[in-house]
Amino acid sequence: MGRVEALPSSLNELSKPVRHLFYAGEVRLLDLPMVAIVGSRKPSAYTRQVTLRLAQALSARGVIVVSGGAMGVDAVAHQGAFPNTIAVLANGLDRYYPKINEPLLRSIKEKALMLSEYPEGTIALKHSFVERNRIVVALSLATVIAQADLQSGSMQSAKIALELGRPLYVLPQRLGESDGTNLLLKEQKATLIDDIEWFAQQFGEALHVKEDALLAFCKQDPRLEKCLEKFGNKVYEYELEGRLSIEGAWVVPHG
Repeated sequence: MGRVEALPSSLNELSKPVRHLFYAGEVRLLDLPMVAIVGSRKPSAYTRQVTLRLAQALSARGVIVVSGGAMGVDAVAHQGAFPNTIAVLANGLDRYYPKINEPLLRSIKEKALMLSEYPEGTIALKHSFVERNRIVVALSLATVIAQADLQSGSMQSAKIALELGRPLYVLPQRLGESDGTNLLLKEQKATLIDDIEWFAQQFGEALHVKEDALLAFCKQDPRLEKCLEKFGNKVYEYELEGRLSIEGAWVVPHG
Protein backbone atom coordinates (compact mmCIF):
# COMPACT_ATOMS: atom_id res chain seq x y z
CA MET A 1 0.00 0.00 0.00
CA GLY A 2 1.10 3.55 -0.60
CA ARG A 3 -0.03 7.07 -1.33
CA VAL A 4 -0.54 8.38 -4.87
CA GLU A 5 2.22 10.95 -5.30
CA ALA A 6 0.67 13.01 -8.09
CA LEU A 7 -3.12 13.07 -7.98
CA PRO A 8 -4.91 12.89 -11.36
CA SER A 9 -5.63 16.42 -12.55
CA SER A 10 -9.29 15.54 -13.16
CA LEU A 11 -9.83 15.48 -9.40
CA ASN A 12 -9.08 19.22 -9.26
CA GLU A 13 -12.50 19.91 -10.77
CA LEU A 14 -14.31 18.72 -7.66
CA SER A 15 -15.82 21.32 -5.33
CA LYS A 16 -14.71 19.22 -2.36
CA PRO A 17 -11.02 18.55 -3.04
CA VAL A 18 -9.29 15.20 -2.69
CA ARG A 19 -6.25 15.92 -0.54
CA HIS A 20 -4.68 12.49 -0.87
CA LEU A 21 -5.36 9.01 -2.23
CA PHE A 22 -4.12 5.77 -0.74
CA TYR A 23 -3.65 2.87 -3.13
CA ALA A 24 -2.96 -0.85 -3.29
CA GLY A 25 -2.10 -2.62 -6.51
CA GLU A 26 -1.21 -1.32 -9.97
CA VAL A 27 -1.10 2.47 -9.64
CA ARG A 28 -0.10 2.72 -13.33
CA LEU A 29 -3.76 2.14 -14.21
CA LEU A 30 -4.38 5.78 -13.33
CA ASP A 31 -2.47 6.76 -16.47
CA LEU A 32 -4.89 4.94 -18.78
CA PRO A 33 -8.32 6.08 -20.06
CA MET A 34 -11.05 5.39 -17.50
CA VAL A 35 -14.82 4.95 -17.69
CA ALA A 36 -17.09 4.60 -14.64
CA ILE A 37 -19.83 1.97 -14.48
CA VAL A 38 -22.14 2.15 -11.46
CA GLY A 39 -25.68 1.14 -10.59
CA SER A 40 -28.11 -0.79 -8.45
CA ARG A 41 -26.99 -3.20 -5.75
CA LYS A 42 -29.83 -5.48 -6.87
CA PRO A 43 -29.71 -5.39 -10.67
CA SER A 44 -31.90 -7.49 -12.92
CA ALA A 45 -30.41 -10.49 -14.70
CA TYR A 46 -30.55 -8.46 -17.92
CA THR A 47 -28.61 -5.56 -16.36
CA ARG A 48 -25.96 -7.93 -15.03
CA GLN A 49 -25.52 -9.50 -18.45
CA VAL A 50 -25.22 -6.22 -20.34
CA THR A 51 -22.97 -4.66 -17.69
CA LEU A 52 -20.62 -7.63 -17.94
CA ARG A 53 -20.45 -7.35 -21.74
CA LEU A 54 -19.91 -3.60 -21.53
CA ALA A 55 -17.04 -3.93 -19.05
CA GLN A 56 -15.44 -6.68 -21.13
CA ALA A 57 -15.64 -4.55 -24.28
CA LEU A 58 -13.96 -1.60 -22.56
CA SER A 59 -11.26 -3.78 -21.01
CA ALA A 60 -10.53 -5.37 -24.40
CA ARG A 61 -9.63 -1.89 -25.63
CA GLY A 62 -7.32 -1.06 -22.73
CA VAL A 63 -9.92 1.13 -21.01
CA ILE A 64 -10.00 0.94 -17.21
CA VAL A 65 -13.42 0.43 -15.63
CA VAL A 66 -13.88 2.38 -12.40
CA SER A 67 -16.53 1.53 -9.83
CA GLY A 68 -17.21 1.53 -6.10
CA GLY A 69 -16.63 -2.08 -5.08
CA ALA A 70 -20.26 -2.53 -3.97
CA MET A 71 -22.63 -5.44 -4.56
CA GLY A 72 -24.56 -5.70 -7.80
CA VAL A 73 -23.58 -3.58 -10.78
CA ASP A 74 -20.26 -2.49 -9.24
CA ALA A 75 -19.12 -6.08 -8.68
CA VAL A 76 -20.18 -7.20 -12.17
CA ALA A 77 -18.36 -4.23 -13.75
CA HIS A 78 -15.16 -5.05 -11.86
CA GLN A 79 -15.41 -8.73 -12.82
CA GLY A 80 -16.02 -8.03 -16.49
CA ALA A 81 -13.07 -5.65 -16.78
CA PHE A 82 -10.61 -7.52 -14.54
CA PRO A 83 -7.71 -6.82 -14.27
CA ASN A 84 -8.34 -3.51 -16.04
CA THR A 85 -10.36 -2.11 -13.18
CA ILE A 86 -10.18 0.32 -10.27
CA ALA A 87 -12.26 0.01 -7.10
CA VAL A 88 -12.69 3.21 -5.09
CA LEU A 89 -13.64 2.37 -1.52
CA ALA A 90 -15.63 4.26 1.11
CA ASN A 91 -13.39 2.87 3.87
CA GLY A 92 -9.72 2.14 4.54
CA LEU A 93 -7.88 -0.24 2.22
CA ASP A 94 -7.43 -2.76 5.02
CA ARG A 95 -11.19 -3.40 5.20
CA TYR A 96 -13.33 -5.38 2.77
CA TYR A 97 -16.88 -4.09 2.53
CA PRO A 98 -19.32 -5.54 1.72
CA LYS A 99 -18.04 -8.82 3.13
CA ILE A 100 -19.61 -10.82 0.29
CA ASN A 101 -17.26 -9.05 -2.13
CA GLU A 102 -14.10 -9.83 -0.15
CA PRO A 103 -12.70 -12.41 -2.64
CA LEU A 104 -13.24 -9.97 -5.52
CA LEU A 105 -11.80 -7.02 -3.60
CA ARG A 106 -8.74 -9.04 -2.59
CA SER A 107 -8.15 -9.90 -6.25
CA ILE A 108 -8.47 -6.24 -7.24
CA LYS A 109 -6.06 -5.26 -4.49
CA GLU A 110 -3.49 -7.78 -5.71
CA LYS A 111 -3.83 -7.61 -9.51
CA ALA A 112 -5.73 -4.42 -10.37
CA LEU A 113 -6.02 -1.18 -8.35
CA MET A 114 -7.80 -0.19 -5.16
CA LEU A 115 -8.10 3.44 -4.04
CA SER A 116 -9.38 5.30 -0.98
CA GLU A 117 -9.00 8.78 0.44
CA TYR A 118 -9.36 7.29 3.92
CA PRO A 119 -6.45 5.89 5.99
CA GLU A 120 -6.34 2.28 7.15
CA GLY A 121 -8.75 1.49 9.95
CA THR A 122 -11.47 3.83 8.66
CA ILE A 123 -14.93 2.24 8.50
CA ALA A 124 -17.52 3.16 5.89
CA LEU A 125 -20.14 5.71 6.98
CA LYS A 126 -23.18 7.04 5.11
CA HIS A 127 -21.44 10.24 3.96
CA SER A 128 -18.31 8.43 2.81
CA PHE A 129 -20.22 6.59 0.07
CA VAL A 130 -21.20 9.92 -1.49
CA GLU A 131 -17.61 11.13 -1.19
CA ARG A 132 -16.39 7.93 -2.83
CA ASN A 133 -18.85 8.43 -5.70
CA ARG A 134 -17.40 11.84 -6.54
CA ILE A 135 -13.94 10.27 -7.00
CA VAL A 136 -15.30 7.45 -9.19
CA VAL A 137 -16.97 10.01 -11.49
CA ALA A 138 -14.16 12.59 -11.49
CA LEU A 139 -11.52 10.03 -12.48
CA SER A 140 -13.52 8.96 -15.52
CA LEU A 141 -13.98 10.27 -19.03
CA ALA A 142 -17.63 9.23 -18.87
CA THR A 143 -20.06 7.59 -16.45
CA VAL A 144 -22.48 4.76 -17.18
CA ILE A 145 -25.48 4.35 -14.89
CA ALA A 146 -26.53 0.78 -15.62
CA GLN A 147 -29.71 0.66 -13.50
CA ALA A 148 -30.96 2.97 -10.74
CA ASP A 149 -33.99 3.88 -8.68
CA LEU A 150 -34.96 7.54 -8.40
CA GLN A 151 -33.60 7.85 -4.85
CA SER A 152 -30.25 6.11 -5.01
CA GLY A 153 -26.53 6.66 -4.75
CA SER A 154 -26.22 6.04 -8.47
CA MET A 155 -28.43 9.06 -9.17
CA GLN A 156 -26.12 11.11 -6.95
CA SER A 157 -23.27 9.95 -9.19
CA ALA A 158 -25.29 11.10 -12.20
CA LYS A 159 -25.71 14.51 -10.58
CA ILE A 160 -21.96 14.77 -10.00
CA ALA A 161 -21.24 13.84 -13.63
CA LEU A 162 -23.63 16.52 -14.88
CA GLU A 163 -22.10 19.13 -12.56
CA LEU A 164 -18.63 18.28 -13.90
CA GLY A 165 -19.85 18.35 -17.49
CA ARG A 166 -18.89 14.72 -18.04
CA PRO A 167 -20.79 12.55 -20.55
CA LEU A 168 -23.49 10.43 -18.94
CA TYR A 169 -24.76 7.16 -20.43
CA VAL A 170 -27.47 4.66 -19.50
CA LEU A 171 -28.62 1.22 -20.64
CA PRO A 172 -31.99 0.53 -22.28
CA GLN A 173 -34.41 -0.50 -19.52
CA ARG A 174 -38.04 -1.56 -19.24
CA LEU A 175 -40.60 0.70 -17.58
CA GLY A 176 -40.67 0.28 -13.82
CA GLU A 177 -37.29 -1.48 -13.57
CA SER A 178 -34.97 1.54 -13.61
CA ASP A 179 -36.94 4.74 -13.03
CA GLY A 180 -33.78 6.76 -12.39
CA THR A 181 -32.10 6.05 -15.72
CA ASN A 182 -35.38 6.34 -17.61
CA LEU A 183 -35.83 9.81 -16.10
CA LEU A 184 -32.32 10.81 -17.20
CA LEU A 185 -33.26 9.80 -20.74
CA LYS A 186 -36.59 11.60 -20.59
CA GLU A 187 -34.89 14.82 -19.46
CA GLN A 188 -32.21 14.35 -22.15
CA LYS A 189 -29.43 14.32 -19.57
CA ALA A 190 -28.01 10.97 -20.67
CA THR A 191 -27.22 9.13 -23.89
CA LEU A 192 -28.58 5.64 -24.52
CA ILE A 193 -26.12 2.81 -25.11
CA ASP A 194 -27.81 0.75 -27.81
CA ASP A 195 -24.58 -0.65 -29.26
CA ILE A 196 -21.82 -1.87 -26.94
CA GLU A 197 -19.10 -1.90 -29.59
CA TRP A 198 -19.97 1.64 -30.66
CA PHE A 199 -19.71 2.80 -27.06
CA ALA A 200 -16.41 1.05 -26.31
CA GLN A 201 -14.78 2.31 -29.51
CA GLN A 202 -15.20 5.90 -28.31
CA PHE A 203 -12.67 5.32 -25.55
CA GLY A 204 -10.10 2.87 -26.91
CA GLU A 205 -8.93 0.70 -29.78
CA ALA A 206 -9.36 -3.07 -29.77
CA LEU A 207 -6.23 -4.82 -28.52
CA HIS A 208 -4.79 -7.90 -30.20
CA VAL A 209 -4.09 -10.02 -27.15
CA LYS A 210 -3.31 -13.73 -27.24
CA GLU A 211 -6.31 -15.65 -25.91
CA ASP A 212 -5.97 -17.08 -22.41
CA ALA A 213 -5.33 -20.84 -22.54
CA LEU A 214 -7.76 -21.75 -19.74
CA LEU A 215 -10.61 -19.67 -21.18
CA ALA A 216 -9.94 -21.00 -24.68
CA PHE A 217 -10.09 -24.60 -23.40
CA CYS A 218 -13.36 -23.97 -21.55
CA LYS A 219 -14.93 -22.58 -24.71
CA GLN A 220 -14.08 -25.81 -26.51
CA ASP A 221 -15.01 -28.14 -23.65
CA PRO A 222 -17.07 -26.38 -20.95
CA ARG A 223 -17.42 -29.43 -18.69
CA LEU A 224 -16.19 -28.51 -15.20
CA GLU A 225 -14.71 -31.96 -14.71
CA LYS A 226 -12.49 -31.63 -17.79
CA CYS A 227 -11.44 -28.05 -16.97
CA LEU A 228 -10.43 -29.09 -13.44
CA GLU A 229 -8.59 -32.10 -14.81
CA LYS A 230 -6.44 -29.88 -17.03
CA PHE A 231 -6.06 -26.68 -14.95
CA GLY A 232 -6.83 -27.68 -11.36
CA ASN A 233 -7.60 -24.97 -8.79
CA LYS A 234 -6.76 -22.26 -11.31
CA VAL A 235 -10.36 -22.68 -12.50
CA TYR A 236 -11.63 -21.53 -9.08
CA GLU A 237 -9.15 -18.65 -9.04
CA TYR A 238 -10.55 -17.45 -12.36
CA GLU A 239 -14.07 -17.70 -10.91
CA LEU A 240 -13.11 -15.45 -7.98
CA GLU A 241 -11.60 -12.96 -10.40
CA GLY A 242 -14.82 -12.94 -12.42
CA ARG A 243 -13.19 -14.36 -15.54
CA LEU A 244 -15.59 -17.30 -15.66
CA SER A 245 -18.69 -18.67 -13.92
CA ILE A 246 -19.31 -22.20 -12.70
CA GLU A 247 -22.91 -23.21 -13.32
CA GLY A 248 -23.48 -26.71 -12.03
CA ALA A 249 -21.35 -29.08 -14.09
CA TRP A 250 -20.46 -26.42 -16.67
CA VAL A 251 -17.97 -23.58 -16.98
CA VAL A 252 -19.01 -20.33 -18.67
CA PRO A 253 -15.98 -18.22 -19.78
CA HIS A 254 -16.34 -14.44 -19.58
CA GLY A 255 -13.48 -13.56 -21.86
